[in-house]
Amino acid sequence: MKLIVIISGALKSGQRRGKKEQKLPPHLLAFYTFSRPHTVFGTVHQITSVSLLPVRAITDLSPAFFVGLLKAVVQSILMGLNQLFDVDMDKVIFDPNTIYLPLASGEFSMRTGTTIILTSLFMSLGMGIVFKSPPLLAALLVSFLLGSAYSIELCNILRIYLPLLRWKRHAFLAASCILIVRAVVVQHAFFVHIQQYVLGRPTVVTKSLMFAVSFMCLFSAVIALFKDIPDVDGDREFGIQSFSVRQGQHKVFWVCVTMLLIAYGAAVVVGATSSVLPSKLVTIFGHSSLALFLWVRASCVDVTNKVSVTSFYMFICKLFYAEYLVIPFVH
Repeated sequence: MKLIVIISGALKSGQRRGKKEQKLPPHLLAFYTFSRPHTVFGTVHQITSVSLLPVRAITDLSPAFFVGLLKAVVQSILMGLNQLFDVDMDKVIFDPNTIYLPLASGEFSMRTGTTIILTSLFMSLGMGIVFKSPPLLAALLVSFLLGSAYSIELCNILRIYLPLLRWKRHAFLAASCILIVRAVVVQHAFFVHIQQYVLGRPTVVTKSLMFAVSFMCLFSAVIALFKDIPDVDGDREFGIQSFSVRQGQHKVFWVCVTMLLIAYGAAVVVGATSSVLPSKLVTIFGHSSLALFLWVRASCVDVTNKVSVTSFYMFICKLFYAEYLVIPFVH
């Protein structure tokens, strides 16, 4: 879901105007950027991968499967909150000459942003009710509630502060939000949606699902830790006690890299136990290659350079989506 990607950091640092985008009319360009197309692509990729896990044979890829997948995708890309509550922080963190965020830049007013977000939110929840798939509706509700707890403190409509929210200020709560949504809710909800409510089979926990949940728990924890490394100045100014603020960027950086290398090593072991030769080869070669790319790239990063760290964070996010190309081969 869009929120799933947004509350993991939203890849804000990669949101630059491309040459093709600059040819769009200003308001259309602003809306295009506000929708964060890279997160939409990531969401579609992620949901498609998870939805393939219950597929047993090529005949399962029927029109009903693709309709069920489309329902899941459309609902998910309409969900988003974080942009409304980080505008002041975005102005501190990002260089207005190179980063284009419609609310922070003033291209969109808060009223316009709120209208777009609320319209999308109600459409998403409405579809969740109409489509009559409890797993999808549950995923939307959990993502909305945790996303709200993660982002919201000031109610812009009532202009009052709401207690016990803005979990992103606390490292453990922020990481928990991201891990629960990305690693647990996404995997289970879309898996059950396809298996039970699209393919009409009883819910059975498979090896691929257990692997996806376990691997993504660790990967989501890495993203939760790493996303704050390039944002340390803004976090410190706004009183957000992230691990990077408390422990230092260099230490958190190498903890993240080590965690990912351990995850890839475990994935290679899982692949080696497969009795299906194509599955074994793809899983072992795929994860070994990703681990090698990670180590080579990490060795070249200057942790004291914000541009270098931000670029590496974008690379980590690409590794995250690359993993969803390999997961369907785990058997």
